[in-house]
Amino acid sequence: MDAALHPARWWHRLEDGRLQCDLCPRDCKLGEGLRGACFVRQHVDGRMVLTTYGRSSGFCIDPIEKKPLNHFLPGTKVLSFGTAGCNLMCKFCQNWDISKARDMDRLTDQASPEAIARAAEASGCRSVAFTYNDPVIFAEYAMDVADACHERGLRAVAVTAGYMHAEPRRAFYAKMDAANVDLKAFTEAFYARLSVARLQPVLDTLRYLRHETEVWLEITTLLIPGQNDSSGEIAALSDWVARELGPDVPLHFSAFHPDYKMMDLPRTPAATLTRARELALAAGLRYVYTGNVHDRTGGTTRCPACHAALIVRDWYEIEQNRLPDDGRCPDCDTRIPGHFQASTQPFGNRRLPITLTRE
Repeated sequence: MDAALHPARWWHRLEDGRLQCDLCPRDCKLGEGLRGACFVRQHVDGRMVLTTYGRSSGFCIDPIEKKPLNHFLPGTKVLSFGTAGCNLMCKFCQNWDISKARDMDRLTDQASPEAIARAAEASGCRSVAFTYNDPVIFAEYAMDVADACHERGLRAVAVTAGYMHAEPRRAFYAKMDAANVDLKAFTEAFYARLSVARLQPVLDTLRYLRHETEVWLEITTLLIPGQNDSSGEIAALSDWVARELGPDVPLHFSAFHPDYKMMDLPRTPAATLTRARELALAAGLRYVYTGNVHDRTGGTTRCPACHAALIVRDWYEIEQNRLPDDGRCPDCDTRIPGHFQASTQPFGNRRLPITLTRE
């Protein structure tokens, strides 16, 4: 077998000779040579393989706030990368040139897990993020990179839609330190119509992460005008998070811009994000943020007890960080949930492409 065709996990053989992929709820059934909906898992010579192991669409150094993670090592650098393909079919995808890619030749950056971990450490990053497209579909690669990172004292971050079956979910998140899960909407109709998927498996992933793992969890919802931005849906989503996950899970409402197959819609007004944040706070959530806009109020982490401003942000830029490593409010000693590192020189709102040295 070609070395680029890495053995995949989570599949079984059907009576008719096809292979069923058991990674995500799509349950793709593949004849010889066929690829799944994600395009990167393929039936080759009677086995399921991952065609993108060790191959990336590019590496960048980002601020951790871009993932977005506001309570996980704020102000630090993260080495970010993705591959190609996706197991959702979102018509509004903001990274469609990567996630919808069907040309494996675009994956020009090649790197072993160990090379990625070395590059992150050498660049002064505290973590590596699997992002740009969903790491669920390249789980074997991401898990090996996470292992290599842990050997060097680095953290592993998954940026994902959470569309995954229970068995691979357990194995995958056993390797992760933090996750931002994209909760795209709060209706099955939205998921079916605009993502060709289902809501319930995502809710199952969120419950699992919150109640059965030590993975630091934050949630992002991209608010699309006229699609998932009604006050009723936002309130229902916020109520569910508060009730099922608890008030301390940070929730980000992010602004949509026209892209991919939804070019006919306007950008999300800043007022929509402000309204969503107010509804979520009213539902009892303590840490609610706005994203993709200049909004110091919506970007600031405040103490829920004394309301002091602890980390002041504008977009992804940290303007002030008063929160020490132990996460305790310096004014009233209330513990803020998360993983914190006081940073006198935050990385700021930058993205630095890097090239890994070939081995």
